[in-house]
Amino acid sequence: MKKIFLALFLAVAGLSAFSQQDAEWAALRSRPYPQWFRDAKLGIFIHWSLSAVPAWSGKEQYAEWFLRGLMTGDTARIDFQKKVFGENFRYEDYPALFKGELFDANEWADLFTRAGAKYVVFVSKHHDGYCLWPSKFAQGWNSVETGPHRDIVGELTKAVQDKGLRMGLYYSLPEWNNKLYQWGSDDPSKVNNYVEKHMIPQFKELIGTYKPSLIFSDGEWDHSAATWHSAELISWYYQLMGEDAIVNDRWGGGSDGVGFRTPEYSSGIEKSDRPWAEVRGLGRSFGLNRNESLDAYMSPSDLVHFFVKAVANGGGMILNVGPFCDGQIPLLQQERLIQLGNWLKVNGEAIYGSQACDITHEQKEVSLERIDPSIDFDWVRNSPGKPIAEDDFTAEWNGWIVPRFSEEYSFETQADDGMRVWIDDKLLLDNWGAGAEGTQSNVMEAGKGGTLGGKISLVAGKPYRIKLEYHESKQNAHAYFWWSSKSQAREIVPASCLMTEKLNGEPGLKAVYRSKATWICYTAAKDNTYAILLDWPADNKLKLGIPVPAKGSKVSMLGRKGELNWTAENGQMVIDLNSVKIAELPCEWAWVFKIEPPK
Repeated sequence: MKKIFLALFLAVAGLSAFSQQDAEWAALRSRPYPQWFRDAKLGIFIHWSLSAVPAWSGKEQYAEWFLRGLMTGDTARIDFQKKVFGENFRYEDYPALFKGELFDANEWADLFTRAGAKYVVFVSKHHDGYCLWPSKFAQGWNSVETGPHRDIVGELTKAVQDKGLRMGLYYSLPEWNNKLYQWGSDDPSKVNNYVEKHMIPQFKELIGTYKPSLIFSDGEWDHSAATWHSAELISWYYQLMGEDAIVNDRWGGGSDGVGFRTPEYSSGIEKSDRPWAEVRGLGRSFGLNRNESLDAYMSPSDLVHFFVKAVANGGGMILNVGPFCDGQIPLLQQERLIQLGNWLKVNGEAIYGSQACDITHEQKEVSLERIDPSIDFDWVRNSPGKPIAEDDFTAEWNGWIVPRFSEEYSFETQADDGMRVWIDDKLLLDNWGAGAEGTQSNVMEAGKGGTLGGKISLVAGKPYRIKLEYHESKQNAHAYFWWSSKSQAREIVPASCLMTEKLNGEPGLKAVYRSKATWICYTAAKDNTYAILLDWPADNKLKLGIPVPAKGSKVSMLGRKGELNWTAENGQMVIDLNSVKIAELPCEWAWVFKIEPPK
């Protein structure tokens, strides 16, 4: 009887606990989002930690994942560390080189203000566990006891708030190298001890000390929200900070519907019932990567257009900068922030505090033609090239393939999302299914798409017509094309065996990439509608897809004096731009037309 009573008691207690958690999550999901965040639109992310010492990674990798590469046997990172810092150098030795001698919190805050940002999100602790405040839970592994010997979080919080900006803190829930639980290496069951003894008390130490307006949690994807005690921590934070506090959406499985959404290196979200902000760097990485090419960085036009599209679709952007270990934000990154800020000085009324219109944007078809030497691409979450979008694009490669041996060849493709191969107009491989998408936050270790093989007999030296098609949907993107035979080791089909033409062609294949590109965006604020033009029409006639406004509505260009003439033609509003002189253009990259209803 005692055993039966105990079992019943435990069952009732379990149901009660489940009911309480369920009610807590329901309350969190129904909590209103603060208006300041909906209005702010632009935040600045800052990834600055020990990885800023090597500041190096593969061209399409996140440099702040340097330690993870060392732990998983990434030979490129291992070899780089040995070459630059010595054979016996360890990641644990980086704090001595992370000096931050040029770090000036007030200079950073001034730069972010000039950029037009309304809030900052600072990485207080990334996945390597190194803390930029004097955490008693990271003794000997923080910026006060080592490296700069300064409370970076404290200094930056004061400087940012003194400028009138909101301060947010990023916090990694797990750590790759914590003795209690080495994330990604240890048995997942060890996480509970880490959460109870380290993560929860450290989280409360950080948030309780600096009281940020925003928390950006990360590293959640391997465990449930219950494991991280997410509901408990979010509720505690809201009670501490009140109705102006906000969290993001990365809190583990079961936390869906809580926090603002954070697509990462994507083309954004078009419809959402929650506020959202695209998170990305100016280049391919959050942490500074000195191995990046110049063309990996967003141009001023790219940056303005990307930001405008996010705002028009009801979201915003948290734009990242990655300082070097000395504390200086690279000058190119500073320039981009100033350029964005200068554009916002002219056009900010169409951005800050705006809402999405019923019609958010208009698009047109765009393409990119080039010669690709081989099909060996890992775009991660980036575009294959301008003007192609990061998501929802296609590619087609055409040319000739010339085998080295007369024998049966095996061909393989791997693609996210799909790929097909024809040789001499015969379909050889059909790998058109959906690829393996990762979570919004787990980019660097996301799964690859499926591999599919096919065989065909070929004659040495004979050119065969070849066509490949590819399509990408959302998030990660990659495409690979291998071959092998009895005499040919497995390899990516090389440019030396591909030709653009049957006779006298160039090495490689003709490539055509296609996607849609937005050229007009719409926002609304204070009864006004704003048409944001990203590409000037050749005929100087701006034809808008929104409903024709009421008679007597006024049209003007922000930053330019005077009104513009408009007419209604075939159910469209048409703004005459012939009167706008080049010298009158108030800014570059995008132009905003204000449509005011009659008073």
